[in-house]
Amino acid sequence: MPIVQQGAINTTALVVPDLYVQIVPPQTLVLNGVPTNTVGVVGTASWGPLNVPVIIGSMAQFAAAFGPVMARKFDMGTQLATAVQQGASDFRCVRVSDGSDTAATGGFGPAGDHALSLTAINTGTLGNNLVATLSVGSAANSLRCALTLPGLAPEVFDNIANASTAGFWSALAAAINTGAGALRGPSALVAASVGPNTTLSATAGMSSVFAGGTDGGVPGANVSAATLLGVDTLQRTGMFALRGQGCSIGVLADADEATAWSVIDEFGVQEGIYMIQTGPMGDSITNAVAAKRAAGLDSPWSKLMFGDWVWWNDAVNATLRLVSPQGFVAGRLANLSPEQSSLNKPLYCVVGTQQSGSPLSGQASGYSMAELAALLQAGIDVISNPQPGGAFWGVRGGHNSCSDAGRNGDNYTRLTDYLAATLSAGMGGYVGQVINADLFRRIRATLLSFLQGMLGQGLLGSNDGSQPFSVICDTSNNPQARTQLGYVQADVQVEYQAINEKFIVNVEGGQTVSVQLQTLPTGQPA
Repeated sequence: MPIVQQGAINTTALVVPDLYVQIVPPQTLVLNGVPTNTVGVVGTASWGPLNVPVIIGSMAQFAAAFGPVMARKFDMGTQLATAVQQGASDFRCVRVSDGSDTAATGGFGPAGDHALSLTAINTGTLGNNLVATLSVGSAANSLRCALTLPGLAPEVFDNIANASTAGFWSALAAAINTGAGALRGPSALVAASVGPNTTLSATAGMSSVFAGGTDGGVPGANVSAATLLGVDTLQRTGMFALRGQGCSIGVLADADEATAWSVIDEFGVQEGIYMIQTGPMGDSITNAVAAKRAAGLDSPWSKLMFGDWVWWNDAVNATLRLVSPQGFVAGRLANLSPEQSSLNKPLYCVVGTQQSGSPLSGQASGYSMAELAALLQAGIDVISNPQPGGAFWGVRGGHNSCSDAGRNGDNYTRLTDYLAATLSAGMGGYVGQVINADLFRRIRATLLSFLQGMLGQGLLGSNDGSQPFSVICDTSNNPQARTQLGYVQADVQVEYQAINEKFIVNVEGGQTVSVQLQTLPTGQPA
């Protein structure tokens, strides 16, 4: 009684009398939507691996992986912190450097004549806070080495024997580099090497403070938007390290140079990422409109924020400073369903903007309708207060940089990316299957089931209650001349829900007004 998977045997050529049991997998795939809250952030930091996407879910995780928020331009932690304050909690972080970064070093013994040299695993100034200390070990005639870095749990390598011999330093180096038993793996903080002064005796109380670590991330001639862009080679760097990471929103921290906008946008189009871009600090409306036109940026996959930077209370550095609007906007969008717009949604922890002034300036200048019209007509969005819904900070337009009125909303970009990414991730299972009427039926059933689920959850809808989608996958769009060549085509149409941007309420009042009461059809709710 053989038990086989369906398709493993030819059921029209059986010879031996027997019971054949075929395990048949579900014939109709089930699609589950891909996440739409993952934010890719590229910037500088004082610690952490370079040009490697790291999964981060909180500021505590960020501090452990990349060090604290730094009060400077291009800082990745600043963008992350402002996004977290809007509710974002899923990041892919890529640290970049101008190439001048160095790792902090230390060691036991006189400078230049160490018995054991230690080098921080990562480059950056945070490594200068590393301390290595020897103390009495748990076992007799042994020492332990503790490696500490503020904000992280200490690494302890215990029971290193032979403290009075040269073998001690070799044993300690081996423990640090490869681990000391099943419960103590290799160090994630430093690498060790022996010599040259191996005759030095180890004693409890010996310690080493690290020094010499630099970030390679100080804004200036060597750090610019190009540093954050990186290169798309075999060893991808910068922005290109985010390829294939499933990000739905992207931020290159403070990349305010107009020459980089189109390159960033092209990456967003290729990867299906909504790139949140920004103009330079203190920009003027006239200059912003001209710069966008000169850069040729006109795309649904870029949201260009006006260079009216935001006053933000940096609790880590205990200072009120100006930061780009990117993190605020990216975090807010990440905390919204993809059919939603950032328009008229509260932004949190905004103290002020350059246009409105900081609380200490006494200035309170908002945007006129003419100024807002000039920005939005040019495809440039802005953070402002008040909003249509009240006196709170928020994104004033909810638009991307596209000039097409049918595609210039946040909701168009994000919902289109969501649909495309979901279908790309889930429909590949049909490739390699036999083309017949049953295949057409199953493809159509899968697509309709997913779209019906979106309708049921409010991601899709229509004004009159009609079905806002259709799927065609049959012989009408798959003639035999095409299927004989191995092609199968499914044509999907989806109607998006529009965003109420211009709400008009007509009020007719006066003592001569004659009120006409509306009579509703029977059964229709009032």
